[in-house]
Amino acid sequence: MIRVLIADDHKIVRDGLKRILAATADLQVAGEASSGDEALQLVRGNDYDVAVIDMSMPGLAGIDLIKRLKAEKAGLRLLVLSMHGEHQYAARALKAGASGYLNKDSAAEQLVSALRKVAAGGVHISEAAAATLLRREGSRHEGLSDREFEVLRLLVEGLGPTEIAERLHLSVKTVSTHKTRILQKLEVGSTAELVRYALEHKLVE
Repeated sequence: MIRVLIADDHKIVRDGLKRILAATADLQVAGEASSGDEALQLVRGNDYDVAVIDMSMPGLAGIDLIKRLKAEKAGLRLLVLSMHGEHQYAARALKAGASGYLNKDSAAEQLVSALRKVAAGGVHISEAAAATLLRREGSRHEGLSDREFEVLRLLVEGLGPTEIAERLHLSVKTVSTHKTRILQKLEVGSTAELVRYALEHKLVE
């Protein structure tokens, strides 16, 4: 039996995933969390084979959450389930320690097979993401750190420095420093140009 932890801040998503897995004989939802911090606590106190984690949750989330979960339980397999496109996030998630990346649009059709593959020691990404990884073009955004990429994503979503600081548990000054470095690395002069760059390179949906 494959014991699965589901971590997503939307109950309707967790319920939907549980319904999908309820139809299988070898996959059991052994826990669920509504935040990254709650997921980390559950992993500390329980044994799961695979954790299905959303990239965007309150508190601990994204690349930081992947790294913390792997540091806590090195043998835990992680399947990232996200609304964000795979073009950039899949590579970063796998590098941080995830074993698979699944877009929420594909979850209904691919979740079961992805979980089985990841639990067996394999890696799951879509054919489109695999092709993107193979033809990485060395674009300017490749030089962003994981933290800078998180700040970029939140800036493009329309959050201000104060909101980003609260979301990532950073000081406003640190967020402003990250923003300055992002603008420099991407060679853009404003947040509007940053949004345009992110859309052109499919860094966000």
